[in-house]
Amino acid sequence: MTTACPACVAMPMAQEVAAGPALQFSLPGVHCAACIGKIERGLESLRGVTSVRVNLSLKRVSIAGPVDADRALAALEGLGFEAYPLDLAALASAQDTTGRALLIRLAVAGFAMMNVMLLSVAVWSGAQDATRDLFHLISAMIALPTVGYAGQPFFLNALSALKVGRLNMDVPISLAIILAAGMSLFETLNGGQHAYFDAALSLTFFLLIGRYLDHQTRSAARSAAKELTALEVHTAQVLIDGQSRKMPVQEITAGDLILVPTGARIPVDGTLTSASALLDRSLVTGESRAAKLAEGANVQAGEVNLAAPVTLRAAVNGSDTSLRRMAAMVELAENGRNRYTGLADRAAQIYAPAVHLLAFAAFVAWFFATGDTRHALNIAIAVLIITCPCALGLAVPAVSTAAISKLYSNGFLVKHATALERLAEVDHIVLDKTGTLTLPAGVDVSRLSAEEKSIAAALAQGSAHVWSQALLAALEGVKPADLTVLKEQAGNGIEALWQSQLVALGRGAWLGDDAVDLGLKIGDAPATVLQKHENLRPGIAEALEAIGLPCEMLTGDDTSPARAIAARLDLPMTANARPEEKLTRLEMLKDQGHRVLMIGDGLNDTAALATAHASIAPSTALDAARNAADVVVLRTSFADLPLVLRVARFTRALSQQNFAIAAAYNFIAVPVALAGFATPLAAALAMSISSITVLANAQRMRFVK
Repeated sequence: MTTACPACVAMPMAQEVAAGPALQFSLPGVHCAACIGKIERGLESLRGVTSVRVNLSLKRVSIAGPVDADRALAALEGLGFEAYPLDLAALASAQDTTGRALLIRLAVAGFAMMNVMLLSVAVWSGAQDATRDLFHLISAMIALPTVGYAGQPFFLNALSALKVGRLNMDVPISLAIILAAGMSLFETLNGGQHAYFDAALSLTFFLLIGRYLDHQTRSAARSAAKELTALEVHTAQVLIDGQSRKMPVQEITAGDLILVPTGARIPVDGTLTSASALLDRSLVTGESRAAKLAEGANVQAGEVNLAAPVTLRAAVNGSDTSLRRMAAMVELAENGRNRYTGLADRAAQIYAPAVHLLAFAAFVAWFFATGDTRHALNIAIAVLIITCPCALGLAVPAVSTAAISKLYSNGFLVKHATALERLAEVDHIVLDKTGTLTLPAGVDVSRLSAEEKSIAAALAQGSAHVWSQALLAALEGVKPADLTVLKEQAGNGIEALWQSQLVALGRGAWLGDDAVDLGLKIGDAPATVLQKHENLRPGIAEALEAIGLPCEMLTGDDTSPARAIAARLDLPMTANARPEEKLTRLEMLKDQGHRVLMIGDGLNDTAALATAHASIAPSTALDAARNAADVVVLRTSFADLPLVLRVARFTRALSQQNFAIAAAYNFIAVPVALAGFATPLAAALAMSISSITVLANAQRMRFVK
């Protein structure tokens, strides 16, 4: 066994201390290695930055060093990436300490099992009397502390169940482990020929494998409620006697006057006191079009100011924002989902009492028949081991692990323990539009001349509006024209002077042509149409047709674009739906007896994703939405979406088959144990055979197409 060099162990720690506390930002737009390189190179030039690391799977960047958060945020946005500051304290509790503890216990159990088996070989080879007893005592010294430590996940869960007067699968598992170890110690201290420490350790080791694999299906499922809290703005500019003062959002009280700079996020819910404002509400509502608001309009925490700086009057305290309330909704929905009972626990409600009664009956019957307590107890332990739900304990995790591996190889990440069971039960699908059914919009610039492209690029780069950014992407590489007196008209567009002519980019009605949705106008000439496109996500139409379940579209976007997409996919639709309205619709479907699959990607979908019977999100979704979902689609195309439901249904079928295999094994093996023909060691071997059979049956999952 090799150990790490102490300097190597200390190096990451030293680097972390030197770097100082890291800033973290959520980057929903990062999607490839080129994005990673652009961000890391772009931020390394910032003064004070010691290191930059982009995590593509989490869509997150960590910036180490004494650098100002606002400067880092501005730099990210300057690189063309939408970024949201994350609160490290709010995310700290998301670390997977449970998985690490299970892995350590698994390693300890495996190491002890191998050593005790080596000692058992000497006993099986014919060691007698004092030599045999010595080997048994050494085995006891290894096995008993190991069982006490490694078996804690089963013991604690069993104790929790017994405290509330119920049985779960961990009760007979714990009893079998304890009795096997206890009876082995009794036999050892009394000079018995047989001890079963290796059986107790093997049982613990293999069950820990199943428990760890089961836990791994949930390892990516950080709390969506915590992610929502982490997305909140942490400081705000409060106007006191006309002077701007930065203070923590938690210290804001209702009635405070708040200044929101251009490009900044609204820190608290409030009422607009400026004459007008242009806000991007997509993070909160999913609405792709910027909203023009007048004085007195209500604004929500999380919305982005796209135009000139605005002021608002806080309507609530800083600790009571709409994001906080949404986080509370999501947390409630997550807790409800966690109460879902898995197949294994439902089987345990029947199986566990039967196992205990059978073992107790065997002990009583043999005690009265022979009067030999030791013999009666050995038979009872053999019955308990041979009927031990090791196969049942592995039945669901073995199939689930095979199914999760199958889905991952096809571009789907399963994140929740009971996700596949719930997906197998869905009978109705609700889908968001923007980012789910459709991909980010583009702008057709083919009608523009080279001169017009140059003017359009110059105008577009002066605006933070979503369509201006889409136009800039379409005009990548075009040299912007020299413009003067650049001015943005909130809700309409942007205008400037070019060679003494007025040029403008914006809404058709503002440009004097109601038939134009987005246009470019130069001087007195008619506006040139810039066609906006919203493309269907690849494979979505074929997927919905292949799934064959009732589907509907539920979106926060405007009626016109929503109706166009719904018509193309032949879906019933509801537009302008707020997060609370999406939640209400899901509750209505639930009351009608439906088990709903929700597919969405935005912050406004998070509560619906968490409360639905099952949920799916694309990898481009916000962190909060991905964390609320049961399954994340890692590929751009949705063509393989039917595979998720097909695998889920086959998972349920294979799990039920594994239960049947375990029952058939017990039907054959239990009479043998009751008749006294099976020693605890033989019972352990028979139990292992049943477990291997269950694992082999689970491998049929790889043949699903």
